[in-house]
Amino acid sequence: MNMTKIAILGAGTGGAMTANILRRKLDSDVDITVVDKSTNHLYQPSFYLIPFGYLEAEEQSRDVSELFGEGVEFVQDEVTGVDPDEKVVDLADGELEYDYLVVATGHRLDPTAIPGLLEGWQETDSVYPFYHYDAAMEMADALEEFDGGRFVVTQPDTPIKCPGAPLKMAMLADDYLRRQGIREESEVIMTRNAEHHFGVQPYRDKLYQIWDERDIQFEANFSVEEIDPDEQVVHAADGRELEYDFLAPVTPQFGQKAITENSPLTEGSDDGEYVTIDQHTLQHTEYDDVFALGDCENAPHSKTAAAARKEAHVVANNLESHLQGLPMNDEYDGYAACPLLTEKGKAMVAEFDYDEPISAPVESKMNWIMDVNVLPSVYWNLWLRGYDPLP
Repeated sequence: MNMTKIAILGAGTGGAMTANILRRKLDSDVDITVVDKSTNHLYQPSFYLIPFGYLEAEEQSRDVSELFGEGVEFVQDEVTGVDPDEKVVDLADGELEYDYLVVATGHRLDPTAIPGLLEGWQETDSVYPFYHYDAAMEMADALEEFDGGRFVVTQPDTPIKCPGAPLKMAMLADDYLRRQGIREESEVIMTRNAEHHFGVQPYRDKLYQIWDERDIQFEANFSVEEIDPDEQVVHAADGRELEYDFLAPVTPQFGQKAITENSPLTEGSDDGEYVTIDQHTLQHTEYDDVFALGDCENAPHSKTAAAARKEAHVVANNLESHLQGLPMNDEYDGYAACPLLTEKGKAMVAEFDYDEPISAPVESKMNWIMDVNVLPSVYWNLWLRGYDPLP
């Protein structure tokens, strides 16, 4: 009897959780291999907390090899392509055959996709694209030197992971400037190329209320075309200009090129960037032995770790059923959660699925404690290891 081979691409939240869940569910005659080019796993929700000193940077990373239980093999290599007809993953240093494939390759951040963004980050002291760990670290030092002015948060036209993060950055910056006593001589502005700053009600209206009370400005339908780091100006496609003293731009994000350019797995998605799956079973629309979850696929959910957390169980359950020749009865309902930190010590949790909101739009200290003090340890010690005690 040949050993069944499961290949998991990506050791991020979705890939690590799925690997550990599958290892406990399946017999030892199933081989599970996780491939990632990085050996460092970062707690990405810390990136908007580190700059304000609310989480310690050195506690937010782990060696990938520490994440997996016995019986999961980790291969450090770069995925360069996938041939689902031959059931082969192309690697920079060879290839990997599989019987089942789980794609969890996440988003590719491309700071060169907006002219001037990378130059501003590398060559000036006023541009910090905080979705990059290094920029979040540098931003912490820069904020200590910031003595007031126009603090601008911009978003790209592409989908982004953690769509609430730019809002949190704007609100925490406003709160920080107040605590520093320089809010009176400062402005806080956030842009988005959409009508509203948050897509889901009733959280949107509650956020508008908070922003109006605190004079945080929202610039709607603002498509960032270029950043001029010398003049400290953000140019929009419609000709609008936004001057800044401190800029926190969200980097444009795309699918991984190994998947989008060197595999047929994204064919049929609207922009060719995302793996096409059934939004409930998470199985590929063309290849029955391929599943995908997290930021890399085209199910219409918010791209958050909370979504990947729920999806990991669905992928594991349905893959097990498929392997055993049984119907796939587990369905992902589009669940996503976004703890919206509104100021130090206060947060509102937006929870919703494909159909409706779940949680009430209420700010509380308990929500802050849950997000900042509790969830990091839950993430490292439970969720990533495939255990999920929370609803």
